[in-house]
Amino acid sequence: MKIKLVETQPIDPREFDLPEKFSPKNIEDIAEIFQTPMTGHYNWDYSDADTRIKKLYELGKELNWDGSIDLDWSQGIGRDEFPVKAEMLARLEGPLSMLDEKDRLEYMRHDQAWALSQFLHGEQGALLVASQLVSCAPTYQAKLYAASQTFDEARHVEVFARYLQRIHGLEYPCNKNLKALLDKTLTDPRWDLKFIGMQIVIEGLALAAFQTTKETSNCPLLRQLVHYVIRDEARHVTFGINYLTEFLQTLTEEELEDRAQFAYEACVVMRNRILNTELPAKWFGISEEEILETVMNNETQDIFNNLLFNRVMPNLKKIGLLTDKVLPLYEKLGLLGFADADSDFEVDWAVMTKPLESSKEIDKQSEQELKVSQKIMEEATASLAN
Repeated sequence: MKIKLVETQPIDPREFDLPEKFSPKNIEDIAEIFQTPMTGHYNWDYSDADTRIKKLYELGKELNWDGSIDLDWSQGIGRDEFPVKAEMLARLEGPLSMLDEKDRLEYMRHDQAWALSQFLHGEQGALLVASQLVSCAPTYQAKLYAASQTFDEARHVEVFARYLQRIHGLEYPCNKNLKALLDKTLTDPRWDLKFIGMQIVIEGLALAAFQTTKETSNCPLLRQLVHYVIRDEARHVTFGINYLTEFLQTLTEEELEDRAQFAYEACVVMRNRILNTELPAKWFGISEEEILETVMNNETQDIFNNLLFNRVMPNLKKIGLLTDKVLPLYEKLGLLGFADADSDFEVDWAVMTKPLESSKEIDKQSEQELKVSQKIMEEATASLAN
């Protein structure tokens, strides 16, 4: 075992063209140390009340899936195939639409590899946070659920890493904004901030991003993979909402405002994390600042970015973190309109308990969901034009 300790993560993309005689001896683990003054809790009351948390824990046990067995890896696309559906290719604009087909394919392969790499790094962050919650969550049922979530997150890391290596042969470093939020969430000693940062903000956004990937991907394997991950993440977010709703009511006004401000700052950071400024800067010679300005001034793109928060804002409202002080801040970001949507607190248990769908069922869902999403985007764009 070779472990190389670094002070910051690698900055260059990694390619996976492995040598013929590749063996474990070729592996060098690259590790970055973080320090956390975490406060742990024993729990001496093993009472097992019939609560939502217990139901979610039981579901986690029932609906485990194996990435090596339940995913059909033979359905992965080749590197000569576009990673998104034809409907999405037809809507390309700007410099990307002007590239010839070969260069456009290569760019889009790198672009999806970048996005999936952020999923991968986010899942490792979730793995680490969930493992912390086992120690620091104060109640028995929360510890059990956090333990089951830790295994879920390990599975997600495994399948995203395998997909990137096998299908794209590429892996990009963690986006600096996502890394900053992961660092803050992992190193803060307060267990409830770990819940807010990971279960509410990061995983809430991930649910929306995974859904978009499922709808637009041209790869049957990736559609199935993210669909199964979505099912797990929906339980995780529901766990966070249910657990925090009661606890945050016990805090002082000052403590609650501190959490509300943290959640707002996390949303700002993650809004920037959505944007891939690195690849356009490298391919088209446009500065990252210019790309950010262009995207923020593009109303259609801004609508799309904001739609990713449709799973976050209702949950922040439910747990009481949309206080009077932060409401104007969310209004400036254009996110407040999502706050009145359905929260993940009340879940459809019939949907949550369904057996895992087949690849064909998922493909059919994907087509239907893409049509709905496109209609929403078209209506939102039309309302702006008027």
